Formats: sequence, structure tokens, C-alpha cells
Amino acid sequence: MKRVFLILALAGLCFADAAAQKKIPETVTFTQKADRRTEIILPQVNGLNIYKADLHTHSIYSDADLTPEQRVKEAWYDGLDIFSMTDHVEYRRHEPSMLKFLKGYTGGEAKKAVNHNVIRKAANEEGIKADLNIPTKLAQSAAKAYGGAMLIIPGCEITREPKKIGHYNALFTTDNNTIYDTDPLQALRNAKKQGALITHNHPGWSRKSCDFTEFELKAYGEGLIDGVEIMNGYWFYPKTMQRCVEQNLYMLGCTDSHAQTNIFRLNGHFRTMTLVFAKELTEKAIRKALEKRMTLAYSAGNIAGDSKLLQDFFKASVSYKFLSRGKKGAAVYALTNNTSIGYKIRMGKKLFELPAFQTITVTIAKDKDGHDKNIEFHVANMWEVGYNNPKIVFKASAK
Repeated sequence: MKRVFLILALAGLCFADAAAQKKIPETVTFTQKADRRTEIILPQVNGLNIYKADLHTHSIYSDADLTPEQRVKEAWYDGLDIFSMTDHVEYRRHEPSMLKFLKGYTGGEAKKAVNHNVIRKAANEEGIKADLNIPTKLAQSAAKAYGGAMLIIPGCEITREPKKIGHYNALFTTDNNTIYDTDPLQALRNAKKQGALITHNHPGWSRKSCDFTEFELKAYGEGLIDGVEIMNGYWFYPKTMQRCVEQNLYMLGCTDSHAQTNIFRLNGHFRTMTLVFAKELTEKAIRKALEKRMTLAYSAGNIAGDSKLLQDFFKASVSYKFLSRGKKGAAVYALTNNTSIGYKIRMGKKLFELPAFQTITVTIAKDKDGHDKNIEFHVANMWEVGYNNPKIVFKASAK
């Protein structure tokens, strides 16, 4: 028995000595960091590609929390193809803090911010000293990391008192530093002189109605407005869609992001965006698509815009085929969603979910004369002018 104890003791000393000599690493990596982009798969429609765009965002150079470089990276992660850095011309909340931080570069004392908040009053004779082109330049530089797959549209936001005047994005600008004027109408004119397209942003924000104000009647009357942001973040302004049709204006969906856009993912859907129907991913082609009103707005799983474009988009996204005969000869069809966007289909009083990249079956009874009927339904998460859901008709193909 003593011999057994002695053997066990010697074995324990050997194990202890081996453990003491084992080299413990300085650093252990459990996972490898990799950039992951959400790919939003959409169809071609009538020979046109569909590009995902956010044409209204902000950075630390106005009143948001992220840099332009972070905004571009965020847009890439979110699956976008087109992005615009539209910092405020008249409101630059971080400017005083930036100047304090840089006081060592400005003569040893902090310079006072000049006209960094002129939303409700005119800028004084000093005007605006900040370089308003910097955010776009930084975004364009950051986009080079993605090999030309991310198009940056130059822009800025003309920002005035919201209830009577409103906010307007100038897109395709050439020099943001020459846009400001004490008269907001003249500021819009200055942007148009550069060849910019002007979007009327969030027309119902901070108001009880989307009806025209006196200022808006002048701006629209002069032909200064090219489009309307019918969706902003989680806000939808359905009454403005009729205006877009009547005045031949494009419709946009934008985040107007100030904080991080991961809030959209956390809520289970893509970020608010515009679906742009264009031949190629170039500034010229995208501008042409906007001018031709070839856009749909997306927010929180909903899509809004021109009725025909909605129908064409849906029919390019969802395919159908006959499967079998059910009771009394009813035709059973499979509806397959070939895209990343889910749909809600309403047939009479029944509401069906058609998730992304999934198939459901629907049963269509014969008519009173015993003939096969077409597949007819409304898409409950699509919105056309009049706040209606578009009607989709698939021709009967039962055998």
C-alpha cells in the first residue's frame, strides 16, 4: 500500500512540474474581425437595376454623432449603393466645441463660433466661415475603400424654421459654400444655379398638416422643388404623394440619420431608403432616374410610390406556378418571393405573410361557371397615391 502511495505522489509531482513549465500565451484571440455587409437582393425591373440609396444623412460637421467616414462605413454595412452626406448649412451644433479643441492651432485661445445656428435668424455680416464641402469630400474619400461600389452624391441641407419655411436638401451640388443667403428662397435659387436637385424634406415634421405654407407656395411656384421626402425615418407622409404625381416630383425615403442606424436592424428591418431604378451606378444615371421619377420609398418593411412602378417591382420580385387541384377543382398555386423584402398579401379578409426568399401556397376556387380564376390580391405593405394598397393580378395558369 505504501508503494502505491509513493507512485501516486511521484506522478503528481511530474504533472505539477509539467504544468509549471507550460508556456501561457500573452494574448488569445477567440474570433477574427471581419466587415460584414447586409446584401439586399432585389430584381431587375424592365431592364433597370435597383440601387439602394440614402440621400439625407448628417455627421459631426452639423448636428449628428458620427463622422462622414463612419457614416460611409455604416451605409456599406447596411447594404446601400448610394449615399449622400447632407449636413446642415445653417446649423452646426459641434462647431463651438471643435474650435475649443483646436485652440492650440488658432493662436492659443479658443475662437468663437460664427453663425453656427441661424435657423430662426439671419447670419450677420461675417456670414458662414466653415468649409461646408468638407463632409462630402471626406465621404468620397472613405468610399474609395469599397472599390467604386458606393456612389457618393454631393449635397447639403438648407435648414430654416420648420413650421413656416421647412428644410430642403440640395443634391448634386458643386460648392456648398456658395448656397447660403439670408433669404431662404435665394438659398434655394443659389443651389439650383449649380444644377442641384432640391428635395423638400419631412414635409409634416413639427407641423399639424402637410398643406402648403406661404413660403412653400412660392418655392414650388418658382419650380425650385424637384422631389419630396415622403418617408423620413419611421415617418410616412402619404398626402404628399398626390403632390408628387401632380407636379412631376420624385419620391424619396431617407433616414435623416443623426445617431447610429443600427436601430433599424434592432427593430428587424432594413434602414429607411430609396429604391432607385437606373441603368448603372453613375452620378449621371442616378440623376436621370430621379428626374424621371423612377424611385420608390422604403421604411420599416413598407414600400410607397407610383402605382405602376410598385406593380412592376412586385411582379419582378414574386413568381408563381400551378401546383395541384384542391377541393372542387380549386387551383393551388405557389407564390415564391425571390428578394430580401417580405410582403403581406391580402386576399379578401385573409392576410398572408410572404417572407423574404420563401414560398407560400394559395388556393383559388373556380368561378360560378367552373372556370379557373386569376390570382388577385392587394399588397398590404405597399402604398400608392390615395393611401391605397396596389392590386396585383396573376393570370390563371392551372392545368
